[in-house]
Amino acid sequence: MQQDTLLKALTKAGIGSRRRLANAILEARVTLNGAPVDNFLHLVNLGSDIIQVDGKPVNLKPIGKIVLMLNKPAGVLSTTQDESGRETVINLIPAKYLAFKLYPVGRLDKDSTGLLLLTNDGELTYRLTHPKFEHEKEYLVSTPVKLTQEERQRIERGIELEDGTTYPAQIKESKINRIFEYSITIHEGRKRQLRRMFAKLGINLISLKRIRIGKLKLGNLKEGETRELSPSEIVKLFQKD
Repeated sequence: MQQDTLLKALTKAGIGSRRRLANAILEARVTLNGAPVDNFLHLVNLGSDIIQVDGKPVNLKPIGKIVLMLNKPAGVLSTTQDESGRETVINLIPAKYLAFKLYPVGRLDKDSTGLLLLTNDGELTYRLTHPKFEHEKEYLVSTPVKLTQEERQRIERGIELEDGTTYPAQIKESKINRIFEYSITIHEGRKRQLRRMFAKLGINLISLKRIRIGKLKLGNLKEGETRELSPSEIVKLFQKD
């Protein structure tokens, strides 16, 4: 018989924050087998007990961890919801994944495209977004003019932005797709970083597409489509580049 305390069971069910659920218990809005419970530490049988919050039943079975790869189109927001009703990446994932409460790992700005991961795995999110792990991210960028040798060297050395100097980057002329002129690899994930770097050179990017995170490549996944990562691909995401 698998047991857990009431508050832990509710938190693991992923129906709200720990604070919100604690308040629900204190306000007698949580019932266990039909009776209100106001004790956080009340033991719950995960296999047979019936819990309701505000009259709605709660599924106590733990939600499995999922990692999806999305090829994000331009114009879609990298967030779970938007108050203005604009399209978000959640609108693009298949219905069968909606119950897993996925969220984007990091961001691609609205006008950028390419590889974006969605998951409910907090540890993976931390490993991929915290600067100390320095995972490589590779982008294809299109510019209205050819970069000079000096401009390329400035990008490679690091460019002074409002939030500090960027880490050294790798840049080369792209041979993957004739539409994009350069491939750039960075180790950071600052907000609109590449666009701000090029703006410092007086260049507005025509397009920006992420094609790799660490050892994971976008491949031939079409824009707007998703696919679930295999266990071996998830393991690679935890590996150092």
